Amino acid sequence: MTDTADAAEAADPAVGAERRKTARVRWVAGAAVALALLFAGAAAVASAREDGSAPRASGAPAPDSADAGFARDMAVHHQQAVEMSFIGRDRTKDEDVRRLAYDIANTQANQRGMLLGWLDLWGLPKVAGGDEPPMAWMGGSDGDQHAHGGHHPDGDGDGVLMAGMASRSELERLARLDGEEAEVFYLQLMTDHHKGGVAMAEACASRCTVPVEQRLARGMVEGQQSELGLMRDMLTERGAKPRT
Repeated sequence: MTDTADAAEAADPAVGAERRKTARVRWVAGAAVALALLFAGAAAVASAREDGSAPRASGAPAPDSADAGFARDMAVHHQQAVEMSFIGRDRTKDEDVRRLAYDIANTQANQRGMLLGWLDLWGLPKVAGGDEPPMAWMGGSDGDQHAHGGHHPDGDGDGVLMAGMASRSELERLARLDGEEAEVFYLQLMTDHHKGGVAMAEACASRCTVPVEQRLARGMVEGQQSELGLMRDMLTERGAKPRT
């Protein structure tokens, strides 16, 4: 079987390119599932006490800590990625794009559940109180930029809460597209989304103090950077590129 496949690749370079692309998609898919299972297991171990009950809120991070802020904001960020991915999956018949969209939705839904579960265990609210803007936990200019949604072509008044998030009008446009147009727009939107998510996760990796949350953040950076490379290649195959 291998000799036949190698012969086909030698005869037609396009066959080799297709084999490499399929292998990469499968690797990212497998890695996403493995990360989700790893983080779920780590969270279960970290949150359990010897008597099987939830940890005491007295040992929880402060409500205004990076740990709490990241959990709240990334849960919101992930929720849009899940929504966007199901829209993108349903607007195309391309198996590679559909598989990627499902993997992103599945992984980020699992991670979102972990983040919200930690907030419950810590006895902390899932929504920031008062006038505290999103990403304030990042501090400085980075926090200010993320709080205002960063640069966005449609402006910040269209439901853009944090950097990388799509606007309401963009999600509506994605839902109207079909085929390759939908594939390109989904890949562009998710590329923006991942770039914003990576910046947030990197900030938690350096600012958060709960070890299991830091590990989750570092895993997000690695997983989403890998998917960014895959999406860049998929856009190139379609004669497109990420937005600037």
